[in-house]
Amino acid sequence: MSASSETLLSVRDLSVDFHQGGRTSTAVDRISFDIEKGEVLALVGESGSGKSVSANSILRLLPYPSASHPSGEILFKGRDLLRVSDNELRAVRGNDITMIFQEPMTSLNPLHSIEKQIGEILALHQGLTGQAARRRILELLNQVGIREPEKRLKAYPHELSGGQRQRVMIAMALANRPELLIADEPTTALDVTVQAQILELLRELKRAHGMSMLFITHDLGIVRKFADRVCVMTKGKIVETGTVEQVFTNPQHEYTRHLLASEPRGDPPLADESKPVVMEGSDIRVWFPIKSGLMRKVVDHVKAVDGIDLSLRAGQTLGVVGESGSGKTTLGLALTRLISSKGRISFVGKDIEAYSFTQMRPLRNQLQVVFQDPYGSLSPRMSVGDIIAEGLKVHERALSSEERDRRVCWALEEVGLDPLTRWRFPHEFSGGQRQRIAIARAMVLKPRFVMLDEPTSALDMSVQAQVVDLLRDLQRKHDLAYLFISHDLRVVKALANDMIVMRFGKVVEKGPSADIFRDPQHDYTRALLAAAFNIEAVETAAIQQ
Repeated sequence: MSASSETLLSVRDLSVDFHQGGRTSTAVDRISFDIEKGEVLALVGESGSGKSVSANSILRLLPYPSASHPSGEILFKGRDLLRVSDNELRAVRGNDITMIFQEPMTSLNPLHSIEKQIGEILALHQGLTGQAARRRILELLNQVGIREPEKRLKAYPHELSGGQRQRVMIAMALANRPELLIADEPTTALDVTVQAQILELLRELKRAHGMSMLFITHDLGIVRKFADRVCVMTKGKIVETGTVEQVFTNPQHEYTRHLLASEPRGDPPLADESKPVVMEGSDIRVWFPIKSGLMRKVVDHVKAVDGIDLSLRAGQTLGVVGESGSGKTTLGLALTRLISSKGRISFVGKDIEAYSFTQMRPLRNQLQVVFQDPYGSLSPRMSVGDIIAEGLKVHERALSSEERDRRVCWALEEVGLDPLTRWRFPHEFSGGQRQRIAIARAMVLKPRFVMLDEPTSALDMSVQAQVVDLLRDLQRKHDLAYLFISHDLRVVKALANDMIVMRFGKVVEKGPSADIFRDPQHDYTRALLAAAFNIEAVETAAIQQ
């Protein structure tokens, strides 16, 4: 598409190199795209494809001078942003072009109130202070759907939910009425219902203000509902460009077809009543005390888990779904006795709810956990081999070093990794490979029960599908019982034969997954399903607190 009078931003032949330790690597390789006035252009691709580097180049937010642009220009209303002075660029940043980042908790200052952070932008770009600034801040918070904004002015980021923090980020981005909004994975870390609300909010704001938008994501489901045109990136190159309808109905490039086919597929295990019960719980409660006053008396409780019953057989998967704060992870931690709880918990016929840390230790090899973020759960100072072998050193001390090494190699082969990689460190692997290492660490002990806490939510769609296939194969091979915790119902549908839906610590619906997906009975379940499978149909009324 050639630049025209309606073209707001034109990126031409842009390359980005990074220089480190005498080496040069190319992250973006001669890409070109235009954004028209009032248009939403989606830039899609997997992690490492160059999407965010391209977006950050527009506002020159890369770590210069280690980053450089060996070729290209970025024309915003006719001016090349790569060559304007720092003063000219500052006038554009936050004023004409603004950016929303993926994780609001790391983008917002934890030491400043919401009012101060939005007010800083207004003072810097518009000279607004005092009551005029406060009126504008309240107007912005109302615009982005923050209820009772007067009560939120003095709040700090940690006092807001994930969705509220992202709304504050959007308010900051809109403060100066920008012409172009860059949204870098703004919904990836959010629950599906909150994600749907944020997308609807962005759609309304775009319509009201006539903004153009560069929307960066790896979720093609969002692109289908939200964007006008799409550019598909891989390995630093744009391999396909077209309208959303063209790309989705008639993809031309092999990589685009690969992305479109990457949604988790396949069927969960069939329910089998003949299998032994591995984990069982009745009336499980985890209440956290709320203390007040000088004597710190208990005045109330946060009922994180409140009276839950469940049963899980060998070779079966129980999906636990719900939004952040519903009690999903707390339930999993109680079942694995990583936190104390009330109520009966039985593991392979043994009542373990009263077991001490010492009593639980002989059972730990049979009760394993795979966490959401493999980079945070794998020690950066240990090699992969040492990470996987650590559990063997604790639970199977009689093994010789050679036998231990053979078990590590076996575990790596089980998860589809080359045993020779055991000498490398976590930072040398991709996100999907790190999650395979985390699964290998659990599998090496040959467990009977595995708690999987959002193990795919931080991964690209195609990697998600690979991890789901891997988990299904391991379950079939070793008759594993999975407690699969997630807010992503597409993954749950592919893995779980039974399901419980949690809200505010309680189960609002339970039963065979196929029945719940086909005919949900509770309004909240219907809202979750609408948000996961049809963003435009989300029933926001059902999810209001």
